[in-house]
Amino acid sequence: MSVSEPGLAGFEPVTEVAADDRARVALTKAGAHASDRFLMSARPSGEILLTPVASIPKREMIVWENEALRASLQLGIAEAESGLAAPAPDALSELEAL
Repeated sequence: MSVSEPGLAGFEPVTEVAADDRARVALTKAGAHASDRFLMSARPSGEILLTPVASIPKREMIVWENEALRASLQLGIAEAESGLAAPAPDALSELEAL
């Protein structure tokens, strides 16, 4: 049985749930697992949409906001995976050699 209401195309009813005494509902029947994170959106009519998200630390946001940095990191990862990257020189052994 498919949902035919406008704006809900592609959604399939999974089950009916009841909120517990703390207003919580279980999401396991919809495929959610422990520690899954969701962006929750709500309509004034009471409909709730949960969109899976992956939260990242704020300190790592620069990688997602800076396209040049992200491209550089992706290139470095690709080089390392293909064996083209060499280990960085050991600064301590260079100092000892002086």
